[in-house]
Amino acid sequence: MTQHIEIDFHQLARDLHCWAQELGFQQLGISDVELGAPERRLLEWLDRGFHGEMHYMARHGLRRSRPAELVPGTLRVISARLDYLPPGAADPWSVLEDGELGFVSRYALGRDYHKLIRRRLQRLADRIEERIGPFGYRAFADSAPVMEKALAQNAGLGWIGKHTNLLSREAGSWFFLGELYVDLPLPVDTPATEHCGRCRACIDICPTGAIVAPFQLDASLCISYLTIELRGPIPEPLRRPMGNRIYGCDDCQLVCPWNRFAKPTAEHDFHARHNLDAPRLVELFAWTEDEFLRFTEGSPIRRIGHECWLRNVAVALGNASPCASVEAALEARREDPSSLVREHVLWAISEQRHKRFKMR
Repeated sequence: MTQHIEIDFHQLARDLHCWAQELGFQQLGISDVELGAPERRLLEWLDRGFHGEMHYMARHGLRRSRPAELVPGTLRVISARLDYLPPGAADPWSVLEDGELGFVSRYALGRDYHKLIRRRLQRLADRIEERIGPFGYRAFADSAPVMEKALAQNAGLGWIGKHTNLLSREAGSWFFLGELYVDLPLPVDTPATEHCGRCRACIDICPTGAIVAPFQLDASLCISYLTIELRGPIPEPLRRPMGNRIYGCDDCQLVCPWNRFAKPTAEHDFHARHNLDAPRLVELFAWTEDEFLRFTEGSPIRRIGHECWLRNVAVALGNASPCASVEAALEARREDPSSLVREHVLWAISEQRHKRFKMR
């Protein structure tokens, strides 16, 4: 553990806020490691099976809610916010309303954020070390069992809204979080308070009813889970509500009144790439695995793999209005080598036929 001799931690905390701005973060906060109430909510959430097949949520035990067990010696957690709303991207509502297009969550339109945030946190740690000498730390960016939203709330960066995303009065919810676990007794910031009031816009808009109650998300129903985390077949009752959402879902953020304060990011890495802000479904469905890997290089989308990508696009094609190009695209993959893809293609073909029959 760091020898805390003649270190002005109050001044260091003030410097940290300035350094974070210089490194491109929009906000920084410091919290202690006490997560008793969030831990109880986590255990209840797991007990209700709301994590679906995300077995890793339970696998790490209580290290997720006890930072000092994950990284021994941790006394404080430095949380940092990095905005990602891509400027100039196609209007999300227009994309969602056009059945020929596929909707990709705004966070995934640019480059993967994990490495970028960890590099910045490392630079922040380097500055601390330049000031006080060697100390114990570890950087995280959605890369380990960390209760990042609870820690960020305790650090004053925002509150956990009814949709279970972190919300800021100044920035809405279009931002990433990163953490630096440190063994320094820094002064902590004031935790944020909740400001959702009686609003239930996020609950009412959710296509699959995944927000089962205020502040309670059944992830196994969430389209982000279905299109990103789930590796098997998408449950049939949830396919129609998915619409044309092929990677993630932003509906709860799009309707949130606090997001009127969100500002487009200045980070070029988060700008939309490869026209994924308004892609044509039939073109995406024709991608070979090599094309999928090429067009998703450096993107968080790559982690789901070509097979799940085709599964997701097949569902969106099934939900599209009947037309010759959609039918041809589906027929071209009727005998796909993947049984997972074939199952969803056959479902989509059935949906298309049903719609054509109703149109007669």
